[in-house]
Amino acid sequence: MPALVSSVIPPVLDRFRDQPPVEPTERPGLLECLAKVPDPRAARGIRHALVYVLAIAASAVLTGTTSLLAISEWAADAPQSVLAALGGPVDVLTGHYPVPGEATLRRVLARVDGDALDKAVGQWLADRRQATPQATGLRGIAVDGKSLRGAARAGGRRIHLLAALDHTSGLVLAQLDVGEKTNEITCHQPLLEIVADLADAVVTSDALHTQRDHATYLTGRGAHYIVIVKGNQKKLCQQLKALPWKEIPLQGRTRDTGHGRSEIRRIKVCTMSNLLFPCARQAIQLKRRRVHRNTGKVTLHTVYAVTSLSADQATPAQLAALIRGHWSVESLHHVRDTTFAEDGSQLRTGNAPRAMATWRNLAIGALRLAGATNIAAGLRRNARDAHRPLALLGIT
Repeated sequence: MPALVSSVIPPVLDRFRDQPPVEPTERPGLLECLAKVPDPRAARGIRHALVYVLAIAASAVLTGTTSLLAISEWAADAPQSVLAALGGPVDVLTGHYPVPGEATLRRVLARVDGDALDKAVGQWLADRRQATPQATGLRGIAVDGKSLRGAARAGGRRIHLLAALDHTSGLVLAQLDVGEKTNEITCHQPLLEIVADLADAVVTSDALHTQRDHATYLTGRGAHYIVIVKGNQKKLCQQLKALPWKEIPLQGRTRDTGHGRSEIRRIKVCTMSNLLFPCARQAIQLKRRRVHRNTGKVTLHTVYAVTSLSADQATPAQLAALIRGHWSVESLHHVRDTTFAEDGSQLRTGNAPRAMATWRNLAIGALRLAGATNIAAGLRRNARDAHRPLALLGIT
């Protein structure tokens, strides 16, 4: 086996760690962010720096690869200029850049610190979040979870990930693995601790996260919330249903069509000072009327919610847009399931399933930052030129 210059030249990881601190006006590149992820391997015998292996995986997933074998095949076919940009070590005898095989990728991704990897990717995406104003004038962050159906721990427990997603850009700002001995509720605060700029953001969530501690935490960080109220807050739910909604005028009405149905949404908002929830300022009633065009079936659904936003801070139209914007997280899940076949993946080794989910978040985010509206088409375009993923990731 030809000798590598890794024994002579300092590892790529050290090259990034030795660089001067990034100035506040600068945004660290992806390689710099990945260099913060600790290497789980023993120092002796390492052929490929961790940041090199991670960068290969990130780039390959941007071409639509869905398995570790496909990632290794993409790396084997990648031009030497691409491998050089990713920080690969040069073989002193051949002058080529060797690539990690599937076994190396599996070992590294199985043992990598999932929290540190998600934090690095989330930081890169958050730094590049589109600075254009939100459609509502308010910045919404959706908190929601997703199970990886094809991946399971010992005993059959599915891996369940909780993520915080920016409504408008669709970027995943933070992600955590909901452990076997806990649930989404206990992970809500640790997840949002990762999001640095939470002040003035409006955090939306489903009824599971309608928790008093969550509301107190969010307002303590200068953020706002909109939470759906159901039976887990029984007294609050009864209070909302008992309000004289028939006497409150309609304050907003929208109509949309899509997915074989038409939907009319009506919203009413009432300012109250005695809502049975911390810092709640307004009560919301949202009625949805859906007509399925194929069957003609009509369904009616009434949703109640409370928010810490006052009437001066958000209009009924803005509240309706934020509530609807929460389901942008479902778009992310849909793309991961259909385009990347996430639920069909049988990868179960260590942290590898979570790492692959992180790369999918990065790929979708990078394409959306570039203005792509069709993720599948963007992946196919990247697959035709190995340099395109690097351009999207800002690697030169």
